[in-house]
Amino acid sequence: MSAEKTVTTVLVVDDDKNTRDGLERALRGDYHVLLAESGERALAILGSAPVAILLSDVRMPGMDGLTLMKRAMARDPSTICILLTAYGNVETAVEAMKLGAYDFLMKPVNLDHLDLLLKRALRSSEMESENVSLREQLDSKYGMESIVGNSPVMHQMFEAIRQAAPTQATVLIQGESGTGKELVAHAIHRLSSRSKGPFVAVHCASLSPTLLESELFGHEKGSFTGAVAQRRGRFELADGGTLFLDEVSEIDPSVQVKLLRVLEERTFERVGGSETVEVDIRLIVATNRRLKAMVDAGKFREDLFFRLDVININLPRLRERLDDVPLLCTLFLSEFSEKHGKTIDGVTPDAVHILSSYSWPGNVRELRNTVEKMVVLSRGGKLSARDVPPNIREAVKTVAGPFAREATAGVAAADSLADAEKKMILQALKRNDGNITRTAQALGISRRTIHRKLKAYGVDGTQT
Repeated sequence: MSAEKTVTTVLVVDDDKNTRDGLERALRGDYHVLLAESGERALAILGSAPVAILLSDVRMPGMDGLTLMKRAMARDPSTICILLTAYGNVETAVEAMKLGAYDFLMKPVNLDHLDLLLKRALRSSEMESENVSLREQLDSKYGMESIVGNSPVMHQMFEAIRQAAPTQATVLIQGESGTGKELVAHAIHRLSSRSKGPFVAVHCASLSPTLLESELFGHEKGSFTGAVAQRRGRFELADGGTLFLDEVSEIDPSVQVKLLRVLEERTFERVGGSETVEVDIRLIVATNRRLKAMVDAGKFREDLFFRLDVININLPRLRERLDDVPLLCTLFLSEFSEKHGKTIDGVTPDAVHILSSYSWPGNVRELRNTVEKMVVLSRGGKLSARDVPPNIREAVKTVAGPFAREATAGVAAADSLADAEKKMILQALKRNDGNITRTAQALGISRRTIHRKLKAYGVDGTQT
């Protein structure tokens, strides 16, 4: 037998009985609704029952809504607080938002707007909780606070990292550009017995064979023009720690021979020198190419490949874990809001749908850069579909599924928002064969809202 779905509890606080009763009738189909006629009574309820959302009037006899909100959030900072007022006071609204209110609504309350607001608030809260929970889990179990993901392929990768880290074995990380190979290398180092030693990274593709050899093994004074002093290479600098070679597939064959010797003997000579240098390092290498295929094509030494391919970790492409896009967006939004001094408290569902429907050829790096661009150019309190770069919106409209096309239609077309909303709902209804429940789930809104909208459109919605 499947477990019953948890019903969200909403506490409605208002000294006006008609308002309380009206909101209770509007919300009871989707929420467990508690009522309080005063701030004092609301605090008593908050002390005896878990409440997810506090929906409170601002002006009430005795304790006002702002004071109630502060006390409620002091008890439980995760409480979603939405304040109501019949007086359009901008200063009060600003103060409420500064104190932590999720939003501020004018009376009489537009029930459609309230319904969407509650859905959005809950989704944002769930995403935040999931992000915090996941990061705590990774910190405690893996020490991988910089790597975020909750999809099955990511859990497999976390387990591979956890198993590889305590060993001294060479690790080969393979994955497309932008998937986070260096983050994984850092995580392995932090979880290893060498964590107190140095982590030294070399990006092999950016250096010529001569420069790379000098960079890896160092050189003696006078060994070539410009060598005015002895210089230690990265192998020496990483002694007692971890050496990370990124894009190892781009290493010239002449340097591959020397690298193979170091792996076999853990000794080498600096360029232009005869003194044998011995090092104790753990090697981690990464590539965005398939090394085995390069070996088969005669472009990479087979003996070196076998030395490197002791533990193999394959990083998933972002398009293989699109379920992680909302979580990553939350992480990057927090980072760039703080970096650029912007107050943005979430990403709207339509924007999430578009971002989750894009193929992300540049992987997590491209998503990160996209979110930063959206934050910098955003003019609202939330990132919406209009903030998504046009090239991504167009790509999603061209190749993605029907819902993603619906989500972008309201952005590109000259239709009004209401027209775009109507088009999106009716197309989703058609795609779900008129089934109201499936349509509501697909759009992330309630069945009650679907019924109300269809009635307004003059459409008969009888299928559940």
